[in-house]
Amino acid sequence: MTAYLPAPGRAPAPGVPGRDGAVRTARLGPATLETGGFLPGVELAYETWGVLDADASNAVLIEHALTGSSHVARGGSDEDGWWDPLVGPGRTVDTDRYFVVAANMLGGCYGSTGPSTPAPDGRPWGSRFPFVTIRDSVRAEALLADQLGIRRWHSVVGGSMGGARALEWALMYPERVARCAVIACSAASTAEQIAFAQAQLQAIRLDPHYAGGDYYGSAPPAAGLGLARRIAHITYRSEVDFALRFGRSAQGTEAPFGGRRPADRGRYSVESYLDHQAAKLVQRFDANSYLVLTEALMSHDAARGRGTLRQALGAASAEFLVAAVDSDRLYFPEQARGLAAALPGEVPVHTISSPIGHDAFLTEIGQLDAHLRARFYPR
Repeated sequence: MTAYLPAPGRAPAPGVPGRDGAVRTARLGPATLETGGFLPGVELAYETWGVLDADASNAVLIEHALTGSSHVARGGSDEDGWWDPLVGPGRTVDTDRYFVVAANMLGGCYGSTGPSTPAPDGRPWGSRFPFVTIRDSVRAEALLADQLGIRRWHSVVGGSMGGARALEWALMYPERVARCAVIACSAASTAEQIAFAQAQLQAIRLDPHYAGGDYYGSAPPAAGLGLARRIAHITYRSEVDFALRFGRSAQGTEAPFGGRRPADRGRYSVESYLDHQAAKLVQRFDANSYLVLTEALMSHDAARGRGTLRQALGAASAEFLVAAVDSDRLYFPEQARGLAAALPGEVPVHTISSPIGHDAFLTEIGQLDAHLRARFYPR
């Protein structure tokens, strides 16, 4: 069981605007984590948009996916947000009306306490960083909400790993969540999802530069992290998407069919695409955080320690919106239907129709606009 000791802190007063999209840090104090690990001081990086009402009734929590960050929307920054079509002035989650909060997950590498941050001895945590679960991060987010003066969320919304965090919020703190949207996620990570994840973990750990997780100050395991991203990205896109975009075409003037040795051949265009995705992630993400967050998602199981799935979900009192991507081959639509069927009451499953695959929860989120506005964010 995670136990946090709140640290003193003063949140911005309700009704006082801050700079939208600016990273801030909440100091939460020491924590004993769900599986027994201990962190003497936990910090969460977070961003906000909009103004909190005097009664704190307009607060919305947005949860990021595996390699996401707290930067959901552009706000007053110069950087695009990863869910700009959903969050912003006049958007579905209208920041002229709602106070939006997003926090980088515990164990991440965008400002929250993670493997790359200094331990008490001044050295990065590295291999010493403890195992973190989805529930651990949600407990930390609850303390952040306390510091911000938010006793109950108007809504909690997340996709993919963010959906797992949103679901846990509704189960761990039912009295603090009025509405919950779980998008492109399931009630628990399945054997196949764990299998894909394990291959990614091994890709990193088998990189000679990984050094057991203590590579800081030397060459990072870039090849392993890049390979992990390639494996993951195949699950984020559909076969139809790959076929339509790339087929069997060559990359530029390269010749994928030819060469006396396999190493001499050129690339197919889909190979170049995966190389590009790998290179982008390696430039912005820490390999140890990738491991920590992936293992947290592998451990996701809403029923763990709570009886049957139906018994576990019966604790939730929020109004739910569940959505799936019809071409998703990482989180199959039937898994979303299983989650919805086990929730209390009648919970329909809304469908994002796209050939893209899992990533459509980001790129095609506009398809849920009417449902979200009708159920959660009426004008």
